[in-house]
Parts: sequence; C-alpha cells; structure tokens
Amino acid sequence: MGIQLKQSLKLGQNLVMTPQLQQAIKLLQLNHMELAELITQELTENPVLEEINEAEGDAPPTAEDNFDPEVQQQTDETAQLAPQVEDDKSLTNKDDVNWDAYLEDFNDSSGTAPSMKENSEDSPTYENLLTKTTSLEEHLNWQLSMLNLIESEEKLAQLIIANLNDDGYLETELAKLATEAGMELEDAEEILKMIHNFDPVGIAARSLQECLLLQAKFLTPRQPLVEKIIAEHMVDLEKHNLPAIAKALSVPIEKVVEAQKIVHEFEPKPGSIFTESDTQYIMPDIYIQKVGANYVINMNDEGIPRLRVSNYYKSIVQKEAATAGGGTKAKEYVQDKLRSALWLIRSIQNRQKTIYKVTEAILARQRDFFEKGAHFLKPMVLKDIAADVGMHESTISRVTTNKYMHTPVGTFELKYFFNSSISASDGGDALASSAVKEKIKQLIGREDPKKPLSDQQIVEMLGKENVEIARRTVAKYREMLNILPSSKRKRSF
Repeated sequence: MGIQLKQSLKLGQNLVMTPQLQQAIKLLQLNHMELAELITQELTENPVLEEINEAEGDAPPTAEDNFDPEVQQQTDETAQLAPQVEDDKSLTNKDDVNWDAYLEDFNDSSGTAPSMKENSEDSPTYENLLTKTTSLEEHLNWQLSMLNLIESEEKLAQLIIANLNDDGYLETELAKLATEAGMELEDAEEILKMIHNFDPVGIAARSLQECLLLQAKFLTPRQPLVEKIIAEHMVDLEKHNLPAIAKALSVPIEKVVEAQKIVHEFEPKPGSIFTESDTQYIMPDIYIQKVGANYVINMNDEGIPRLRVSNYYKSIVQKEAATAGGGTKAKEYVQDKLRSALWLIRSIQNRQKTIYKVTEAILARQRDFFEKGAHFLKPMVLKDIAADVGMHESTISRVTTNKYMHTPVGTFELKYFFNSSISASDGGDALASSAVKEKIKQLIGREDPKKPLSDQQIVEMLGKENVEIARRTVAKYREMLNILPSSKRKRSF
C-alpha cells in the first residue's frame, strides 16, 4: 500500500492562551495586596493608564453599576476568566478603529463591586508599628565580647553560637567544631560550659534533658530533687508516671508533684524568644457586614488605585483617528498601550465580579455560620459553588486561593468554607469537618486533666451528638489541632 499526501480542511475549536487571557487568569488568582502591587506596576509601565484622584469628585460606584455591562456571562471557563472581546472591533482590527465610540465606554472608571470607602469605620483595626528585635546570635555574641578569651577559644565560641538552631540547641557535634577551631575536645567542653552560663538559661544544650538540667542548676535555692528527677527519670517524667518516680527515689508523691510543677515552669526552647519571624498582615478582599436582618457584601478597594485611560492620550488617539493616512510607529505604540489599558481595566472589573458572585454563593449556603459561628459550618465543596454561579471548579479554586473575608464572626480564608462532610448518625444533615474539629477541641478543653479523654471516648461522646465518626478520624483531627494523645495529656495534680 503506497503512502499518499493529501490536503484537507478541518473545522474545530481550541483554546489559545493569549497574553490577555493569561493576564485575566493571573488577576483572578491575586489577593488584595498583590493586585494593588500589579496595578501600581502597570501605572508605571503604561503611560496611557492614570489613577483617578478622589478629589476630582468622581462618584463612587453603586450597586446598579457594579460591573461593565459589556462583560457578559459566559458559558465556559475561558470566557468566564477573560473579558468579552469577540465582538470588539477595536481589539481585532488595528487599522479600522472607532476610537470615539470605544473610549466613550471608559470615561467613567466605575464598574467594580460595592466599595468599602463609605464604611471605613467598620474596618477591622490593627497595629502595624514594628521594631527590629535583637537576634539570638547577636545577644550571645554581645555576652561573648565581654570575656577575655584567646583567639582559638573565641573562634570555637563563635562556631558554637553560629550552629545553634532557632530553639537554642546545639545540633552540630562539639568534636567537629573543636577540630575546626584547632582545640582539644576537653578544652572545647570547658568553652561550652562557659556558654551554658549565658542568658537565656539553658542555651547551647544538646538535648531537652540537658536544657532542663541547666535551668534546674540555676534555681535559687537549689532543688536537688528536681535535678535528680531530670537527670535519672526523664522518661517517667515525660509519661507523667509520678508514682514510679516517687517509688524509685523513696520520696512522697506530693514532693514529686511539686518538683514536676517546677519543671513545667522551665523553658524547653530557650532560643525561641529571640526567633525573628516575619509579620504577615492579612488584608481582606471582601467585607461582609450585617445590616438589620440582611448581610451586605462589599469588595475591599482600599489601597487599590482606580484606573482610567488618560485624557491626554485619548485626545492624541482621537486626533490620529480623524487624520487620514497610514499608521506611524508612535500611533501604533499608543494604540497598543491603549488596548493593554482597556484590557486591564476590563479584567479587573471581571475579577471583582467573579469574586463577588462566589462570595454571594458562599453567603447563601453558609448563612448559619455567619449567624451562629463555626459549629454551624455546613459541608461544601468547590462543585457546589461552581454549580451555583455557573462556572468551572478550577475557576472557583482560583478565586478562593489566598483571599480572605472579614465577617462579623472573624476573618477567614475563602477556602475555610469548603469542607468534607461527616455523616449524622440519625440520618440528619451532615456536619462539616471544621465543625467536628471544633467539637473535638471543646471536648478536650473541658476534660479532667487527671482523666483525659481517649480517642474512643471522644468518638462515643460525638456519637451522642449524632456525629458518626471513626476513631482514626478523631486521631487525625486531633493531630491537625496539635493536641497530644491522652497518655501525654494526663496530669497527676
């Protein structure tokens, strides 16, 4: 059979990821602060864009003109993410542009969701005054500078300090550091003991036992029983097996209980108070406020520049359009920047519209949560909201990622409202996993420290509240809440 080459025509549809569509998708994923940064960057790079000054007297957007009327509801995700451009001749034909008609649609930059500017007094308050704290290494080196050490000793001390982790423990073997500093191990031990006398007490320990023992030796007056328990009965102390300690040391159980109380006052991570952590502020993208019996959704536009096309460049384009003749590089440059500006404005409008619709759907499904709190959070998945707003699940996922909502009961990430379901034993409405976690947390919070609840007991107690859950699920949720098992929560006093 011979191989033949043939030409044929085939009509089909496929998705082309144009730069404009990529920008629309990117805008949808950005949170409030990231969007503000991107708009600021665009204002710097695109001369056609300009920020509307509130002093100019522009009327704030109202509910009737929330969004650009040209941005219509689409049936597939591509059209939902990207502004409508199919019938837009100005974006498809560079040489035949009716700029007068086109720019008329963008004289007003309104077209976002309802604004928070009129309700700034209801915004959550927060303090943002920060000072630079001293690091653990700086604090220890300051103490080291007060000692009179020879070069090799000072080098070893600096190596020990540099190898401490954030909790203040020495994780590197001392013998290795001694070799690097050119010292004998015995001499290195003496330098380490010297650092053990530094503030904070317990610093440069090589284990939790050594850390606690160092702190015990600094007690005034000294507590020999506390030191002996830490040195010889650390395992029983961790298990709260106080009777075994009392029997081994031949002391009354009351004294062991008192010694345990003293140990509990020690700091297991002496370096943690110097650990520098970056403070991350959460800027809500949406505010939900209760007005009477209803809830009102407001998009947070605080700090986000309101954009419009510069009047100066509009006049240039209109003059060029009225002049017959071929295009110039300057004209093409301005038209290209103009298209980019219009697309950005329209993409932002579409982003706000999508977030607003998703929030509206969440509010409708989770009204009991806003009224009564986390215990009444209902099971909800991306598919539910996607069906409510007529969008794809991936679009909902993008909208809810890294965005926060301020509500009368607190500030939550949008993804917080999406939970798997836990069946009710009586066949009633299922509970959200977050609500079940809250129940587990409350049960453990009310337990007797001398008789902590086991996972099976929690299962049985939840069963009485019509929550059908497996023991291993309780154990998983408990671990997610950073709660220890019952054997390690037990207290003897």
